[in-house]
Amino acid sequence: MPIFTPIPQHEFVAAIHILAAKLVEDTWKPDFIIGIGRGGLVPAVFLSHAIGLPTLSVDYSSQVKDFADEPLVKLAKRTRDGERLLFLDDINDSGRTITHLRHALAAAGAVAGSVRFAMLIDNVSSAERIEYSARRIDRAVTKDWFVFPWEAVAPAAAIAEDAAEVPERIA
Repeated sequence: MPIFTPIPQHEFVAAIHILAAKLVEDTWKPDFIIGIGRGGLVPAVFLSHAIGLPTLSVDYSSQVKDFADEPLVKLAKRTRDGERLLFLDDINDSGRTITHLRHALAAAGAVAGSVRFAMLIDNVSSAERIEYSARRIDRAVTKDWFVFPWEAVAPAAAIAEDAAEVPERIA
């Protein structure tokens, strides 16, 4: 039985402030925050307001090719024009989303060093490393399924179904 751990709104907002502070302190400055659909869309808007940068989005979770890959080609071109992109998602769990995005961006000719990733929660045992996180966990130890504020409105059965997609994350 999975452990469902709600992330209250105030903890979510605190995580946004942590990410904002890390970005302000860094010498690397993004031109855009790219929300990764679906879990990164709300955090991207909040971070956009916190640091005053525009937000764009890409969709990965729906797996609809036209909405997932074509925007990445356009974003890769922006890096060739000198822009820097910060991709934001709720959790780096297995690293699968980041792997896909990095490969798609590289295949489209994105400039190395012009793309970085930020997460609210980073799993240290993920296959992918990221540059910024508000919180770190180790999935070998922490098996909780985190329920972010925007997910909390979903029916309990839908949350349980999402959690069950990759059983080793929560077992």
